[in-house]
Amino acid sequence: MTDDLAGRPTPNAMRRALKRARDGVALDVTEAAVLLRARGADLDDLAASAARVRDAGLEAAGRAGIITYSKSVFVPLTRLCRDTCHYCTFATVPGKLRRAGHGMYMSPDEVLDVARRGAELGCKEALITLGDKPEDRWPEAREWLDAHGYDDTIAYVRAMAIRILEETGLLPHLNPGVMSWTDFQRLKPVAPSMGMMLETTATRLWSEPGGPHYGSPDKEPAVRLRVLEDAGRSSVPFTSGLLIGIGETYEERAESLFALRRVARAYHGIQELIIQNFRAKPDTAMRGMPDAELDELVATVAVARHIMGPSACLQAPPNLVDGEYGRLIAAGIDDWGGVSPVTIDHVNPERPWPAIEALAERSAAAGFELRERLCVYPEFVTRGEPWLDPRLLPHVRALADPATGLANPDAEVRGLPWQEPDEGFTASGRTDLHHTIDTTGRTSDRRDDFDEVYGDWDALREAAAPGMVPQRIDTDVREALAVAADDPTRLTDDQALALLHADGPALDALCRTADDIRRDAVGDDVTYIVTRNINFTNVCYTGCRFCAFAQRRTDADAYTLSLDQVADRAQQAWDLGAVEVCMQGGIHPDLPGTAYFDIARAVKARVPGMHVHAFSPMEVVNGATRTGLSIREWLTAAKEAGLDSIPGTAAEILDDEVRWVLTKGKLPAATWIEVVTTAHELGIRSSSTMMYGHVDQPRHWLGHFRTLARIQQETGGFTEFVTLPFIHTNAPVYLAGIARPGPTTRDNRAVTAMARVLLHPHIRNIQTSWVKLGADGAAEMLRSGANDLGGTLMEETISRMAGSSYGSYKSVRDLVAVAEAAGRPARARTTLYGRVPEERLRAAAASDGHLPELLPVLTD
Repeated sequence: MTDDLAGRPTPNAMRRALKRARDGVALDVTEAAVLLRARGADLDDLAASAARVRDAGLEAAGRAGIITYSKSVFVPLTRLCRDTCHYCTFATVPGKLRRAGHGMYMSPDEVLDVARRGAELGCKEALITLGDKPEDRWPEAREWLDAHGYDDTIAYVRAMAIRILEETGLLPHLNPGVMSWTDFQRLKPVAPSMGMMLETTATRLWSEPGGPHYGSPDKEPAVRLRVLEDAGRSSVPFTSGLLIGIGETYEERAESLFALRRVARAYHGIQELIIQNFRAKPDTAMRGMPDAELDELVATVAVARHIMGPSACLQAPPNLVDGEYGRLIAAGIDDWGGVSPVTIDHVNPERPWPAIEALAERSAAAGFELRERLCVYPEFVTRGEPWLDPRLLPHVRALADPATGLANPDAEVRGLPWQEPDEGFTASGRTDLHHTIDTTGRTSDRRDDFDEVYGDWDALREAAAPGMVPQRIDTDVREALAVAADDPTRLTDDQALALLHADGPALDALCRTADDIRRDAVGDDVTYIVTRNINFTNVCYTGCRFCAFAQRRTDADAYTLSLDQVADRAQQAWDLGAVEVCMQGGIHPDLPGTAYFDIARAVKARVPGMHVHAFSPMEVVNGATRTGLSIREWLTAAKEAGLDSIPGTAAEILDDEVRWVLTKGKLPAATWIEVVTTAHELGIRSSSTMMYGHVDQPRHWLGHFRTLARIQQETGGFTEFVTLPFIHTNAPVYLAGIARPGPTTRDNRAVTAMARVLLHPHIRNIQTSWVKLGADGAAEMLRSGANDLGGTLMEETISRMAGSSYGSYKSVRDLVAVAEAAGRPARARTTLYGRVPEERLRAAAASDGHLPELLPVLTD
């Protein structure tokens, strides 16, 4: 504790804050800090109001009078850690492990021995705890992983989680420390829940010498908050909490609670909060620090209950309170956490677990029935997808009471196969959507779970507001135009921003300059490609807030194509003169990890000469995590299966400030960059894209262009840049009143022109989207720096589901007419902008490059 914790609020401040708590009025940080100082009768008053909030939540959840715990085993997978927290005795060094006769990691046999003993005694949770990224600090850890065939510690965690599921039936709850978004994708299929303590948001305790977290890179509060957010974006039920009494002030403690509430509101994924009291340990730098007093813990629990609300689940570890269970129950907890009849608490080895029978007796004395839960909380058990991966559902359902979502006390704990879902590619749902979207249309403008699946709309509105504030531009536009005309590569960021804001005569001048650059770079030919879009499924649980294409498997507009249907569509496209199929789909939880390889092989087997342009970076990451391969390994295997190039979609705006408003669970900008650069290194070319006109501003466009230009200078792998104006009509983020209704004509012209200017000379081809802008709009963009019209498409569902009114295909003659409207000749191209073989040109001319009217591929 710091000295200022001894200060006391005025009696009036305490009375006001207590009254607001009693009346159920929302507290602010200042009032919460006051209440954290409550003692004596004031603390009793605070605890009583907190308990009423808790009781209301339990009654609403159908668990009135119930307090829960999880019967678990503690698996300390490795005690090596790259951090040096000054209060920790869990982390150790390689020499001590060797002297004690231990390996750098627990062996698989050691892990399974603990899990099996737990299963024999009816435990249902395997709590896997370990140090953060030990291989980054300790060569011995790296050597152990290499010797056992694991790329990193996360890979070993994943492997052990699968073996625990298959060989014992326990459910893994993973605590591997700080994780990236990609780590969550790797681990989500093997564990129904995960966790990491926030501990505190007091940055000074990490940044200042002598602080408890000084020298520990993974304890930076901003990093840990990002982990909590990534868990929510990934729909992972997540446990977090505070460690109180490590030197934080009351105000800092209150701020930490509000930070947790913000994440919980935004993503609805915080399944429980642990309020843990600091206990000094011998042989640590903080051994002389006083323990957090019981009153501190009780007040923090009560304030946390008021801040987090009735639906939150609050836990206090029972082995850290010397039997004062009644006071914690009275303050508003509803859970005791994991209690093990098999293993010690390896983080607090000096504090034994209470016997479960004794815990039940003490809970009953306080008026509560003790009931067992699973590691994943009942609300998430009953929610199911997207919170529980289909590969885990059999394991969870085998142990859960279907009526309550709590643990079934009579369930047999036994291993079950962990495997890909059996469904594979089975045609289902509205498989004729590619042609009925233009006739019958959508069943409704939004999904039934609109209010839940995308996160908290009010919290999102607050997050979006700063990024949508326009920026004042003082740079001379005429000077910027002169630089752009003379040498676009010399444009400063200020000059580029001035041009991105240009309007009126200045915008006209910019478009003329861009068109001149286009003529010098690629000539006057307007290129197009005879291609077919094949969107093989629209079932997706990622939660992109701009997307009207994604459906749950039970929605009326949902569909999935079989492999034969995909191949039939490719064959038909080939017969009509196509040189490419562009294949993308939703992130369907039931499709096996080999699905993408199967799709590519199916097309190549049916039409060997077809160029397979497929799988966005989001799909690449999904495929890699499902198969347990690295991104490089997955792309290599996909190339061997027949993948020729990838679309650079899923980029949206390569700025996470904007991305996390647009999407709940899609890959971060850094991961998108990793996928496309890896593809380029493997000889897999890609397009590049930008979706604009939603919650973005020109400064975001500039950053996006600069990023693409830098990548192209490094890899040379982009074939083109594609402008994707936001279609707002059915987009959830627009229906919720957050995004603006798409870009203006001025925006479209400025983005197209500046794409030509800022990407010159690195990306030669600039494509405009007729499906989003229409023929007249596309022709205007051809006069503003674009040189490519994209493809015939033949069928298109993504933009049409979003509300585009420009149809699902264009014939070759239609595209030639758009070019002629811009005063330019048209020429067919291949995916890589090469010349089209004469035989393909004749076939396209015979069919005019589009499907016969009302011809479904199969009888759907």
